[in-house]
Amino acid sequence: MTHTVNDRPATAPRVQSPPIPATATSATDHRSTADLVKLAAEQISTLVRDELKLAQVELTQKGKRAGVGVGMFGGAGLVAMYGVGAVLASVIIALAAVVPAWLSALLVGVALLVVAGILALLGKSQVSKAVPPVPQDAVASVKADIDTITHSVKDRGHR
Repeated sequence: MTHTVNDRPATAPRVQSPPIPATATSATDHRSTADLVKLAAEQISTLVRDELKLAQVELTQKGKRAGVGVGMFGGAGLVAMYGVGAVLASVIIALAAVVPAWLSALLVGVALLVVAGILALLGKSQVSKAVPPVPQDAVASVKADIDTITHSVKDRGHR
């Protein structure tokens, strides 16, 4: 299976091929080894820069997701604290005087704890989407690039 630059993941930046000098044509391309080494070095340099950009974009997206998840965990903790306060208030009211006021405080406390549970589950979901912190698209793209280069070198050796 031969890989090309167009096989890169959709999130990967596209690399423009360097312009071919006007004197070179596909039929009479007689570049020196030094020119080919220079061209390969330029292309590898561009490839590495593009892969680093891809990794940066991917890690930025994962960092934002983790931030949202952590914020939701914080919100869940705050709401849970209010829920515990309301439950404690209901217990105090129930013990101080047996009146219907404790029942309403208990219902409010339970409702706040349910909201806290929902926020915690949503936060966990966001954090799990952000891990592992390895830029998987960039790693897959680098592997595809290595395969492409390996196949290209093997194909040139058999011509």
